[in-house]
Amino acid sequence: MKFMKLLLIFIPISIVGEFLHFSPTIMFILAALAIVPLAGLMGEATEEISYYTGPKLGGFLNATFGNATELIISFFALKEGLFDVVKASIAGSVIGNILLVLGASMLAGGLKFKTQTFNKKIVEVSSSMLLFAVIGLSIPAIFTHTLKSELLNTQYEGLSVAVAVIMIIIYLFSLYFNFFTHKDLYVLNDEEQREANWSLKKSIFVLIVATVLIAIESEFLVSAVEPMTEALGLSTFFVGIILIPIIGNAAEHSTAVVMAIKNKMDVSIEIAIGSSLQIILFVAPVLIFLSLLFTPMSIIFNEFELISLVVSVLIANRVASDGESNWLEGVQLLAVYFIIGASFFII
Repeated sequence: MKFMKLLLIFIPISIVGEFLHFSPTIMFILAALAIVPLAGLMGEATEEISYYTGPKLGGFLNATFGNATELIISFFALKEGLFDVVKASIAGSVIGNILLVLGASMLAGGLKFKTQTFNKKIVEVSSSMLLFAVIGLSIPAIFTHTLKSELLNTQYEGLSVAVAVIMIIIYLFSLYFNFFTHKDLYVLNDEEQREANWSLKKSIFVLIVATVLIAIESEFLVSAVEPMTEALGLSTFFVGIILIPIIGNAAEHSTAVVMAIKNKMDVSIEIAIGSSLQIILFVAPVLIFLSLLFTPMSIIFNEFELISLVVSVLIANRVASDGESNWLEGVQLLAVYFIIGASFFII
């Protein structure tokens, strides 16, 4: 986290670059480097607030703000009409959390500890919910890709809104399950219980300032996407499925790896799978609702995004089924991620 805070220097540099009209490629890089520490500060402020609000409300705040950075970036992408980037970032976040974050965590932890264990019951509940969520998210696309066009109503927005409403309802049920009826499942044994380092006023102030700055940097980032991809010969799919999820979740990703190195695989896996659930059940529906303010966005993914999502979730279920992990499983997850990334790179 200390290293990430050094990147805060890129906030004023990016603002100066915007006024001096730096090239889109440079602006994209500067904005990305500025967003990474801001996302970390937002997460840290939310965690500090949770010490004052209690575990239930604190857990809700962590769940809600866990992917706030990516939600803000995607909002500005929606505003610009970059629907392919938004949908690719949704798929990329899930794929990245399951394959990249979980893979890196298992590799890093496995290099230090021969075998690491985790709470099998928690992972089974989360991974099963994740499988359901991905299937629910995929059904509209499967219909459009498999049925003849004359059998379909071409207005997908109504279907997308209906799916979004159902996802939000399931998200609320999952929160009630986690924090009320089955909260005993989610009590992790952590000897490092501590009090808040920041005052409540400071925590709220940092959260507000970080959110505002992320919004400013996200606008810089999104406005540079199209000219940057044209200049470098990249596809918007690659930017959406690989770059934006990494930028938005870098702080959370590093936390998962650090927890694995500390032999706390329960925390690492919950970060990876829990964040994926938030993306599908909360972020994706909210983006559908927000798109109604501009141009309605459908929730229809392309075939390769669908296959990548389903395969990633099936792998997660398989790897987590025995309650143990090692470095080789981490390498395998990373290998699949790099293959997917390479495939989108050549588009």
